[in-house]
Amino acid sequence: MVKAIQVGLGHWGSSWTKDVIPKVPNVQMVGYVDSNPEAIQRVQTELGIAESLCFLSLEEAMKASEAELAICTLRTEAHYPVVKRCLELGLSVIVEKPFASTIAQAKELVALAKETGRVLMVSQNYRHQPAPIVAAELIGAQRFGPVNLVSIDFRRHAPTQGYRYWDMPDPLLADMSIHHFDLMRMVLGDNPKRVSCRTWNSPASPFGHHPIGVATLEFEKGTIVSYRGSWMSSGPVTPWAGEWVMDCSEGQILWTSRDHFMGKAGPDRVTLQPLDGKPEPLALPVLEHTDRVGTLASVARVIETGTVPARFSSGEDNLHSLALVQATILSASRNGEWVELAEVLQ
Repeated sequence: MVKAIQVGLGHWGSSWTKDVIPKVPNVQMVGYVDSNPEAIQRVQTELGIAESLCFLSLEEAMKASEAELAICTLRTEAHYPVVKRCLELGLSVIVEKPFASTIAQAKELVALAKETGRVLMVSQNYRHQPAPIVAAELIGAQRFGPVNLVSIDFRRHAPTQGYRYWDMPDPLLADMSIHHFDLMRMVLGDNPKRVSCRTWNSPASPFGHHPIGVATLEFEKGTIVSYRGSWMSSGPVTPWAGEWVMDCSEGQILWTSRDHFMGKAGPDRVTLQPLDGKPEPLALPVLEHTDRVGTLASVARVIETGTVPARFSSGEDNLHSLALVQATILSASRNGEWVELAEVLQ
């Protein structure tokens, strides 16, 4: 059993408190922390959390418990200082993406986790779905031989779908595409080498910054990925993980994941299409824990067993996903100029 403290009880944090944490039986909650008394009162009233488990500071919570894990569910700008303090206090950490605002901050947190001997995990919840896991296994086994080209499309129409972050800088690349970029790395089992990206806005858009973009990404092993994403698309809506076509020497792997929205949900899908053959849908495994529940269950197992599973999104691993976001944003600011990932990671 892993004793845990949750830090950050705002809107998204409350969702973790209600929808995620109770579904992981080997996590025992010993504290809930928020500096806002109203947030503390809300979880007590709405979720029935005992007053004795609620604290206004992390230090108070640590004095009153023997916690091993901090579940950090705060706004992005608070990630770095709070995660740093948790690690300094001897806690392992699971934190929402992006786990820091800059590469320098992220590197500091990774180094601190190593120094303190603690686990630092980024909750890249899209990894914990059956389709990307199966796709990664198929690519790893070279089911259809080497990859020629990967094409990914993400389409949503934000004004009609409840997305309201109109003033967020880089709403596509920083808030949404990070999921797709992280999946690229996981499924290909490779890290990006360089990227060229262009972003733009549309005349009818309520966004203050660019919600549409295209990128070409070159990976270390030579794979090229063509990525197209839009928060202003009038085309058919894609699942949240996008629609993937992985063209290989002897056939294609087509897949998509997280097909749910506003109470409706569809299954993950993977289809194999051999060269000159017919498409064949694959039966996918049923995972014990998916999405955010999967990330929390994963970090709890690592703390309990000391064994790190395949495709675990550690802070060190996630540096490359964060760097890819930074590189695409930098390339877009340079009108699509190629940006080397080494430049961003240095």
